[in-house]
Amino acid sequence: MPGLIGKKIGMTSIYTEDGSAIPVTVLEVGPCKVFSKKTVEKDGYKSIQLGFGNKKAKKLNRGQKVFFEKLKSEPVRVLKEFKNFENYDEINIGDELKLDIFTEGEKVMVTGVSKGKGFQGVMKRHGFGGVGGTTHGQKDRLRAPGSIGQSSYPSRVFKGTRMAGRTGNTRTSIRNMKIVKIVPEENLLLVKGAVPGAINSFIEINK
Repeated sequence: MPGLIGKKIGMTSIYTEDGSAIPVTVLEVGPCKVFSKKTVEKDGYKSIQLGFGNKKAKKLNRGQKVFFEKLKSEPVRVLKEFKNFENYDEINIGDELKLDIFTEGEKVMVTGVSKGKGFQGVMKRHGFGGVGGTTHGQKDRLRAPGSIGQSSYPSRVFKGTRMAGRTGNTRTSIRNMKIVKIVPEENLLLVKGAVPGAINSFIEINK
């Protein structure tokens, strides 16, 4: 899907004409520079590679240095490919894509890396209710997962059983997020609701 790369600034609320408050996430989106174009003849598919953010040259590895030197471009923090641009043939390497590909009221998909919460138990990770009270001799079992195994058959724990483990820090997408407001002069996009990721984390917005 066509889209752009951006950064999560934070959350706030804006008011409509009738006085109701709408919770919104403020995103800094673009401008994204076109670094390469994939073609069907050479790569087997069509896409456009966009870059966003600044990165110091001393933090690049050898392959990245060669890549940016060939293009005679300043290094960027994030490179992503996007497909199905309607004006694919009109876009050239070196062009900058801005917020004008989106419109207010449009619904988009926002993808980011969710906040990492470390190793968590079943109540926080999966919403379990706990074993119950401390009656009948139970002790320290309020937040326990309960039984996870079976009897003599199959005598094992099934794969995928919900248990404690690392929570968060995964690539997460939220569909149908409504664009409430666009501030083109500051490259800001306001979408209704919460967006995955911490403040200043990078996100993708797809149409």
